Amino acid sequence: MTEREPRVPADPSGIDEPHDVLAAEEFGIGTREVTYPPDPSGIQEPHDVLAAEEFPMPAPDAGDEPGGPRLASALRTLAPLLIVAIIVLVVLRRRA
Repeated sequence: MTEREPRVPADPSGIDEPHDVLAAEEFGIGTREVTYPPDPSGIQEPHDVLAAEEFPMPAPDAGDEPGGPRLASALRTLAPLLIVAIIVLVVLRRRA
């Protein structure tokens, strides 16, 4: 068995000289002064707006006290537990 050289297919474009360009050759790396490519829109000054600047977070109302809603929520959660604890204490005192 003899080794054959791999056969290179013919160029489908029919061009004999080199014509493919690597991306690294087509799009060079910028220098220290030019770090970003130019804007494709052609506008030189900043023009994009971040969503955080366009739609700010809502602030709490001025009348709200810090911890006000949290305290009410905590009381609603603890109220049934306190009632059950009082009932258990009353039942235990009557047995004793």
